[in-house]
Amino acid sequence: MKILNRFLLIHFIRILSLCVAAFIGIYLLVDFFEKVDDFIDHKAALWDYFTYLTNSIPFIFVQILPLAILTTMVLTLGGLSRTNEVTALRACGISLWQIVLPLMSLALLLSFLLLLVNEFALPWNNKQLNYLLEVKLKGKEQGQLTRNEIWYRSNNRIINIAVANPQKQQLQGVIIFTFDDHQKIEKRQETALANYENGTWQTSVLIERIFDSKSGDMVKVHDLKNMALNLDRAPEDFSGQENLNNELSFRQLSTMAKKLAQEGYDSTRQRVDMHNRIAMPFTCLIMGFLGVPFALQRGRNSNIALGIGLSLGIGVVYFIIQSLVTAFGYSNALPPLLAAWTTNFIFFLLGIWLLLNVKE
Repeated sequence: MKILNRFLLIHFIRILSLCVAAFIGIYLLVDFFEKVDDFIDHKAALWDYFTYLTNSIPFIFVQILPLAILTTMVLTLGGLSRTNEVTALRACGISLWQIVLPLMSLALLLSFLLLLVNEFALPWNNKQLNYLLEVKLKGKEQGQLTRNEIWYRSNNRIINIAVANPQKQQLQGVIIFTFDDHQKIEKRQETALANYENGTWQTSVLIERIFDSKSGDMVKVHDLKNMALNLDRAPEDFSGQENLNNELSFRQLSTMAKKLAQEGYDSTRQRVDMHNRIAMPFTCLIMGFLGVPFALQRGRNSNIALGIGLSLGIGVVYFIIQSLVTAFGYSNALPPLLAAWTTNFIFFLLGIWLLLNVKE
């Protein structure tokens, strides 16, 4: 069995390496041509191109590895079926499970590898990419992209926002500090929620504290109703905040979600992304398992073009369902844990059903 396992693993790894290299190359080519105008318009240096490529590869690797494993499983077992090697192995008393076990063990190992990359490498790479694309090329403020909260300056004011939700056109935990010409605080305005309506930010309750410019002591407190806030920003200007979760590891997302919940803010997006950090790597195992029945059902009729086309089709369907379920999680229609694992569970059940229909 050691010889058989070694033969299967070498055959699998060889095809997997080709698939990963091909998918990364295609992804990089398409993605680069989408962004090359930004590089040219902002006269990016050669080092910026190199930084973009080196930091994109880990991100792309994480995205395409499940699809590459599915394609490799279909091509590996499909190729062995087409040459009757699977039939010969089973005629010698080797079960289907014994044939698939080393390949599934490798898929499980790659799932754990992806888990480590997600936790330790990918957040740093995403941070470098966001800084390059958003700050250096598009000129957005660095402070907005390097903190869990948003901080920015507007004339004589410093504005802090705990949570921005551009899709809902909402801001949570808005604090506005106003300073005089000597940089001493004059006023602090605070509101728990602001909504973007008719081109302005509106809040139902605004707490305003007035400070003495000489002593710095608070002298007045106003409780204002139905006020408009001048934040010098539209909802789309806060879209970069959504990318911040990509710069955080599972532990950082967990800490951030607990902090927001304790402060009374909505932490749904952070909790969904946190559970996705764990669920997403195990897509490798699910895709590997799903590839077994698809490869064996065709038998000698398997071919490379069909295997690749089938794998891409399954990958597209998986991506659509995962995006839909994640959106349900963000909108609180599904619990975060369920939103992260539902797609994997659906495709796992599909794989079992297909495997039970494979002819012995």
